[in-house]
Formats: sequence, structure tokens, C-alpha cells
Amino acid sequence: MPKVTVCVPTYNRQHFLSVAIASVLAQTYADWELVVCDDGSTDGTPEMMTQYQDPRIRYIRHETNIGKSNNMRSGYEAATGEYFIKFDDDDRLTPDFLTQTSSILDQYPDVDFVGTDHWLIDEQNQRNPEATQTNSQRWGRHQLTPGLVDNLLEVVFVQQSFQVGATLFRYSALKAVDFMRPNLQNCEDNDLFVRLALAGKVAYYLPELLMEYRFHGEQQGLQRDIRYLTDKVAYLEYFQFDTDSLEKNRRSRLAESQLMLGLRLIEAGDSTQGRNLIQQSNQYTGGSRKATLALLLSYLPLSLNHTLLNRWRKVRPADYAEQVRQGQNQ
Repeated sequence: MPKVTVCVPTYNRQHFLSVAIASVLAQTYADWELVVCDDGSTDGTPEMMTQYQDPRIRYIRHETNIGKSNNMRSGYEAATGEYFIKFDDDDRLTPDFLTQTSSILDQYPDVDFVGTDHWLIDEQNQRNPEATQTNSQRWGRHQLTPGLVDNLLEVVFVQQSFQVGATLFRYSALKAVDFMRPNLQNCEDNDLFVRLALAGKVAYYLPELLMEYRFHGEQQGLQRDIRYLTDKVAYLEYFQFDTDSLEKNRRSRLAESQLMLGLRLIEAGDSTQGRNLIQQSNQYTGGSRKATLALLLSYLPLSLNHTLLNRWRKVRPADYAEQVRQGQNQ
């Protein structure tokens, strides 16, 4: 049985998947199995997978789309390794990822997972050092001390420093919390880390850039933002913390996410549901200026909404664009 299971869930990304698989084949650590779980791809993915003859590669195909988190769970349930990592089909590991992270879990039996920093790359696989540094600073990784992580719940919930695709887990730790929750298509990684922290699991941080996270056009769009924000609201509603500072942070982020989702729904033409979410946001903020303006927008004709929302994005890009995806691009 292999020591490490690498899981790569995929859906209609044949052009990126081959790059992700190549990064596993290039690992300096050889005791692994790769489980590619396909959520009903309609491109050339099934045909491409027949070309791989390495016995360490297993291909699980779902004939119909079962959803992102359920597809990931199928790879997790098929795993046989003592250690486990899941990374997306448009990302890739650096050659030393498994060597460095598995050595930490070998050395420290009480550590449940080890996370690393990562590069940002574009569609042509080119690294962006400046964006990488900015991203690491934004999510607080530049402040993390190498080694065992103190205040893990604050690190994974408030700072959101750990990225699931750059983290190697003990399978037993994932099993203790039943891995990712079914039917949660976004924020499933944040949700997993919070549940691990609440379960008392121990984390280790390696500051090396050992994974590559890809930015590309497929990650943008109105409907994608709506799906993401819908799951983010559900994720933030799921928890309630005993610590006042953590609970205040959760409620503040929930209100902001409700506001942003409300705006996106208004833009999509669903003014009633958008208005309801903005009113829920208002209950916590006490009637912020942004929420008041958003409510006014919900009563305007759709064509005028689009004009004003476009102006809002230009004037308040940090509020309207950056915060929409907060948590997506870690």
C-alpha cells in the first residue's frame, strides 16, 4: 500500500489536468498513488486518462455530475495511503512537495497536517513572484512561524492562512472529521480546516513555496460569484464560536458576504432575494451606508441597476470585486 494518496478531482479541464498529473509524476518522493476522480467530464478527459500506464494512477469516473465536494469525497473514500492530499486539476505540485511534507509527518507523529506556502501561476504556467508575495502577505502566511502552529483556529478561520491544495494530511485526522461536508461546492476547504481546529488537531507550517495555484479566466463571472457567495454564507452560518473575538469576526464576515451576495443577485435580476439578504446583513451592521445604498438599488429597474453597479465597481473595487472572492484565492 502506498504511503501517500494524491487526489485530483477534475471536470472538463483536460488541458490543465495533464499538467497537474505531470507534477505528480515528477515528484522526488515515489511512494504514492494518484486518484483522479472525474465528475462526468464531457471533454476528452476519459480518452486522455487511458494513455497513462503507470500502475500508481487510478481513474474514477462518474458518468453524471455529482457535484464538486461529492466528487472529492469519492477520491478520499478510494484512498489507501496513510497520508492524503487533494489539489485541484488546474494547479500543480512542485517536485519536492511530497518529500518535504511527508518527512514532517514522519518525524512528528502528533502532527495531523502540514501546510506550505505556494506560488501563483498563470495559464501559461508562469510564476508571478510579486503576486505570490502579495498573496502570502494578504493571508498572513508571512507572519507564521515555521513549525507547530499556535492558535490554530484563529489562523485557519480569521487569517485563513492554510490552503488545502498545499497541505498534506494524515488520513486518520481527516477521517476523524469525515473529510469535507457533502454538497458544499465552495468554501469546503475553509470549512474543513475550521472543523479540524475545533477537533483539536495539530498543524505544522512550512514556509517554502511547494505548490502552484493557478489564476485564469474560468474563475470569474457573475454566476460563479453567486455560487461561491451562496456557499460562503452557508459556511459562515454553520459555526458559532464561544470566543467573543472569533464570533464577532464570523458575524462581520457573514454580514459582508450577505451584502455582496445580495448585490450579485440584484445584478442577476433576482431583486427580491437580493433585498432579503441585504436586510439580513443590515441586522448585524445596524444600517451601514453600503447596505442602505444596496437596498435602494434593489428597487430600481434592472437596466439602471447594471449602470449603477458598474459605477460602484469602479469607485469601490475593493468592496465589490476583491471581497467577493475573499477566501477563494488563498
